[in-house]
Amino acid sequence: MWTAALAAALLFTAGGLALLYLDDTNSQNAANQLNAQNQALKSQNKQLQAQLLTTQTNLTATQGELVTVRAELEHPTLTIWNVPQQINGSDYYLAGGAPDTFTYHLRATSSGPMSVSILTLEDFALALNCVTNGRGPTNYCMHHVGAPVISWLGVTTVNYDFHGAEGCADYVVVFTSAGNITVTPNVGVTYNPARVSTGSCA
Repeated sequence: MWTAALAAALLFTAGGLALLYLDDTNSQNAANQLNAQNQALKSQNKQLQAQLLTTQTNLTATQGELVTVRAELEHPTLTIWNVPQQINGSDYYLAGGAPDTFTYHLRATSSGPMSVSILTLEDFALALNCVTNGRGPTNYCMHHVGAPVISWLGVTTVNYDFHGAEGCADYVVVFTSAGNITVTPNVGVTYNPARVSTGSCA
């Protein structure tokens, strides 16, 4: 009887141990699967973080480009005169207006000495009267009558940004020479209206 009871106890114990072993094996397998899934998720997370960093870098670059494009759209720069032209002596001149609401980029070279002045319309009229009345040749009158805003006399190159026309349509740019020369301009303008309009060019 004791032998049968002992055999039954051993059988029961062995069965329990077998069940514990199977349960432990299943738990370890489940843990291994979870660990593998966890590692896969960590790897995916790293990839997503790298993609996010790349996206953020691209977004920052795009935002910078957008700021530049917006600035260019608000203040476009245009070339308005780039064709070489002749001045055939002291009685000739080249002239053009500096457009209102623009910064005027005065860039030019010449094959010989030239004189360049930025005049108000009033001083330009005075200079024309000077020539008409025989007080001097165009090369003199355009730069010495009235009060030119700024002048370059006897030069072969000029490079200047004029801001006076940003709030006033009252300026003429005049080129003259004592001799025969070729003027090669590269004149441009940037839209840049004055923030406050005074209603006057004074």
